Amino acid sequence: MKKLITSLLCAALTLSLLASCGGGGNNANANSKSGANTSANPSSGSAANAELPELTGGFETPILLTSAGQSADSDIIKTLCTKANITVELENRATAENLDGIKTLLISVGGSSKGLGAAGIDADQEIARVQKLIKAAQDADIKIIAMHVGGAPRRGDLSDKFLPDPFNAADAAVVVSGGDTDGLIRGLLAANSVPSAYVDSQADCIGCLTTLFS
Repeated sequence: MKKLITSLLCAALTLSLLASCGGGGNNANANSKSGANTSANPSSGSAANAELPELTGGFETPILLTSAGQSADSDIIKTLCTKANITVELENRATAENLDGIKTLLISVGGSSKGLGAAGIDADQEIARVQKLIKAAQDADIKIIAMHVGGAPRRGDLSDKFLPDPFNAADAAVVVSGGDTDGLIRGLLAANSVPSAYVDSQADCIGCLTTLFS
């Protein structure tokens, strides 16, 4: 009887361990590369755990750096570009008129209520501006790089509104890993097989920028 009970307990434990290996996490809903804003919702684990193509070079200057969400992250990215010996023109409220002569549109993704207030606009107006800018860039065959460097503090209800458009449209992306623990951004990138790099810190972005513009 003891042997029978022991066998049953071992079998139950084995089944329990096998079941736990198949669990998936909450991840991003993959959206089409259209420039239209969609809500960022969790999706299947397969998209958010997908392998993404590695970054490659070939991106050209001049570069226009703009914000999607009016956070101070655009200033951080400009500093990172300077450290990588890459010159960028920063215009946080850029429109299609700013694209004349530009070869690469670099978008800093992350929302700030303070930044939006200082700019005198709301989130919907910012989203509309970014959508128009992205469409104008695509129509002009300007390459797009999306970067999220703010980590976990630059996520949440406000910031997440600005994620889909830039990452759906991106030709390349750089993400500080702490800002995508739920896999939401990775899911967007996986939908279009966007060459991407996930890094541990903002300083690590310098090497990625060097690769992109090599």
